[in-house]
Amino acid sequence: MFLLRLLSRPAAASNRTAAFGLFGTAMVAINLLSTSSVLACPSSQSKQPLKTEAGTTPASVYDFSAVDIDGNKVDFERYRGHVLIIVNVASKCGYTSGHYKELNELYEEYGETEGLRILAFPCNQFGNQEPGTNEEIKHFARDQKGAKFDLFSKIYVNGDEAHPLWQFLKQRQGGTLFDAIKWNFTKFIVDKKGQPVERHGPQTSPLQLRDNLKKYFAQ
Repeated sequence: MFLLRLLSRPAAASNRTAAFGLFGTAMVAINLLSTSSVLACPSSQSKQPLKTEAGTTPASVYDFSAVDIDGNKVDFERYRGHVLIIVNVASKCGYTSGHYKELNELYEEYGETEGLRILAFPCNQFGNQEPGTNEEIKHFARDQKGAKFDLFSKIYVNGDEAHPLWQFLKQRQGGTLFDAIKWNFTKFIVDKKGQPVERHGPQTSPLQLRDNLKKYFAQ
C-alpha cells in the first residue's frame, strides 16, 4: 500500500526527473515483490555459504573471476590496489544515457590519475532492457556510448544463477527492504583492499560519487 500511495502522489512539473525516479523505483519494487525467483534469492544464498571456484570462502573481490565482453576470463587479482565501481548496465533503460556519460567522465578524470577502474556487467533481468548479444552490447557501449572502461559478458545478478561476485557484493552491502539488486545501474564502490564499502541505486548518478571516491583514493 505504501508503494501504491507513492505512485498516486502528484509530481510538480518542475521536478519531473525526481518524479520519474520515484515512479520507476516504486514500479521496480512492485515488480520484484511479485517475482518469486527474486524473493527466493536472499534466503537461498543465506542457506548456502558462498564459495570461490577453488572452494574457499571469499575474503575480497580478488577471489573472483569473470568473463569479459570478448569471452576472455579475467582474474580479479588484476584489480588489486585499485578503487573500483562495479555496476550492472543495460542498453535500453531510462538511466542508460546519463549513466554511460557520467561513468565515462569519472573514468577519464580518475582512471589515469587515481587508478579508478569501472567494471560494467550487462544484465537483462530488469524489464528486458539488455536483450542483445555480447557483441551487440559491446558495439552499443564502445561505439555508440564511447565506453572505455571494462565491459564483461552478460550475467545474472539475482536468483540462483547470479554471478558469485554479485552474490558477494550483495552479502557485503545489503539493500533496502532486501538485498537483491532492484534495477539497472546499481553501483558498488570497492576500496583498495578489495572490500565492497558502498552501494548506490540507479537514482544516484555516477558524478555524485566523486567525494566518496576521493575518500577511498586517499586511503
